[in-house]
Amino acid sequence: MSHALNRAEISARIPHSADMCLLDGVVSWSDTAIHCVASSQQLATNPLRAGSRLGIANGIEYAAQAMAVHGALTANKDEAPGAGFLTSVREVEFHTDRLDGHAALDIHAERLSGDGNAMLYSFRLSTAGTLLLAGRASVMLDADRS
Repeated sequence: MSHALNRAEISARIPHSADMCLLDGVVSWSDTAIHCVASSQQLATNPLRAGSRLGIANGIEYAAQAMAVHGALTANKDEAPGAGFLTSVREVEFHTDRLDGHAALDIHAERLSGDGNAMLYSFRLSTAGTLLLAGRASVMLDADRS
């Protein structure tokens, strides 16, 4: 496992900045997995809120940002990548109806296959050991270079 990163270091590696950078930190990462934390789901200024609500489906964006950071770290990039896309999301399980109101989030993503720009990840979000969301996602990083 490699060293932890703070919010500023994450923001430098993904194409999201300011309030749209949802992650607070990277706890640990390896060639195949990453563990991030976030508390932005509690903020009234969270840009994904619909009124006073942050629905659980928004957790997929938290996982996607963890995957983007992982892609940048494993590619040894210090700069933000170009546009990336979730090409599919499958087997998503929602274990609650909203993200707001929960304590700090643990976001885990594991690369199951792929190389370069196209990858398959499994992901899960939990809080205090309680699973909130899990699934798989196909990701294309640096899609603007293809």
